[in-house]
Amino acid sequence: MIVPEGGAGFGNGPADERRPAASADAKSGERTAIRPGAVAQRAAQEVRAALRPFTIPNGITLVRLALIPFFVLATVGGDHKLALLLFVAAGASDALDGLVARMLGMRSLLGSYLDPIADKTLLVTAYVALTLPTPGTVTIPLWLTVMALSRDFLIVLVALLLYLGAGVREFPPSLWGKWTTFFHILTIALVLLANVTRIPELALMGCFYVALTFTVVSGADYIRRAAVQIEAIHDDQQR
Repeated sequence: MIVPEGGAGFGNGPADERRPAASADAKSGERTAIRPGAVAQRAAQEVRAALRPFTIPNGITLVRLALIPFFVLATVGGDHKLALLLFVAAGASDALDGLVARMLGMRSLLGSYLDPIADKTLLVTAYVALTLPTPGTVTIPLWLTVMALSRDFLIVLVALLLYLGAGVREFPPSLWGKWTTFFHILTIALVLLANVTRIPELALMGCFYVALTFTVVSGADYIRRAAVQIEAIHDDQQR
């Protein structure tokens, strides 16, 4: 038992006056011994809560992943109304799972990985499915799909190089990247809508070129940010 200053052994009074102090020190020591255990238990609970896979938001995200094959079948099969409905439902589920996670405090580590995977899988699949040449249907131009997929491959490659070469685990999207994702979603929605009702060709082409512009600019911005981050890490190592 660690005895603080002024406790038993250092007191100036009689022995019977020092006993209560020793007893109080023992209780204090017990509380000190309990606290680390309580902290560890609380930390373990927080880790389990972060890793918990069975949450409502994660379930919504899994439903969005499950919709993707049906979306592809509807698109390739020419059922454009169903394809549009499924795409809108997937987009609504993306907003819903984030809202539920914030309102109910159900954020999890699995969800932080699963949600962007579901979003990117849906976008890439939709671009490929809507680029396939089908007579009598509006499709996404091949050049736009190639540029969009090349940008995604570039981002994955840069993130992998940062992780393997510099140990960088997080490479968050930039404002350019978020706008690019928005215009990719808008492009898919307009093409699906153009196969259900008439959309002016000028509006479609304008959307295609805007999406291309943001794709190129955001790709270049990712390379610039990666170079800046690597240079900053190198400068820190030289100090």
